[in-house]
Amino acid sequence: MSRKGSRTTVSSKPDIRTVAALAKVSIATVSRTINSSPAVSDKLAQRVWQAIEQLNYFPNTHARSLVSGRSRIFGIIVENMTNPFFPELISSFEEIAVANGYEILVSSTNINSASQLTGCVRRMLERKVEGVAVLTFGSEESVLDQLAVHNMPIVLCEFHVDDPKISTILLDYSAGIHAAVAHLVKLGHSRIGFLAGPHTLHSAITRLEAFQQTMVESNLEVHKNWIIECDHTLKGGVAGFGKLMNLESRPTALICSNDMTAIGVLRAVYMAGLRVPEDLSVIGLDDIDFAEFTLPPLTTIRLSRVELARAAFDALLFQAENSANPAAPSAIQREFLVSTTLVVRGSTAPPAEEKNLQG
Repeated sequence: MSRKGSRTTVSSKPDIRTVAALAKVSIATVSRTINSSPAVSDKLAQRVWQAIEQLNYFPNTHARSLVSGRSRIFGIIVENMTNPFFPELISSFEEIAVANGYEILVSSTNINSASQLTGCVRRMLERKVEGVAVLTFGSEESVLDQLAVHNMPIVLCEFHVDDPKISTILLDYSAGIHAAVAHLVKLGHSRIGFLAGPHTLHSAITRLEAFQQTMVESNLEVHKNWIIECDHTLKGGVAGFGKLMNLESRPTALICSNDMTAIGVLRAVYMAGLRVPEDLSVIGLDDIDFAEFTLPPLTTIRLSRVELARAAFDALLFQAENSANPAAPSAIQREFLVSTTLVVRGSTAPPAEEKNLQG
């Protein structure tokens, strides 16, 4: 109903036929374009997408999956969403996936909860994802058992499985930790400690082993009392520093297994009436966005979320695009390397000649 003198215009909901008419192509061409078919030229595809945008048309992804037999969805399972590293990783993964015509299904889990892991996998299978990136950096055996039964392409971090459907991303912690130790040595430090992550996580063990090996190669003594296990949280960093303070002999520099732990140390040092870097140099690992906004800004080992997301997506994409293709190469890339680099900021400095954590 409209007021006298006024005119109401009702626009019909655009569909694939409307798009085809505006782009001056066939309905089949629109369908092929939406499904990223290589049979459509770039010029023609651009015309179709311009029409789609102009009409504000939203393709029915469910109908597309029924026709094509593919969901074009990748799953990603992460842990501890309170750690900014994982939302940043998901954001990068989604950006890459969308740019390649895929959607993502995200699940976050406590790696120590078998029921949560089972629930994550069930949701992935119900949505018929075409592959899953398991980026929990922990123990993935229970996830693997469930996914492997369904012949699902999987990508893992630092976890090798002899299965053609499973790819591994190797994280070059050694390069970053070697650069961190070299940086501290150049500043004049020789008393270097390490706050390790939980020994139940293979990633934490890998980081610790890289630290120990680097110290030996640098002809520096590895003090067992200065290697303290804690969880990868702010509270873990506070607790780890507290254990250091209870020691009679203490380091002048501390490398932490992740940035959250390192930021916890920054707070604990302040609460103890000490200063970073004057009394203790601190280095983190990850280079989360918060790292450059701490006081002082955190020196850290950068693990690029973009590079990690790209490696995970490429591994899944190769499997998804070639699994049903008889002409696909028999030898596929199953290992991807992600590098680490040191980012120097304000939390490291030469050790004080007389005053340090000795008090």
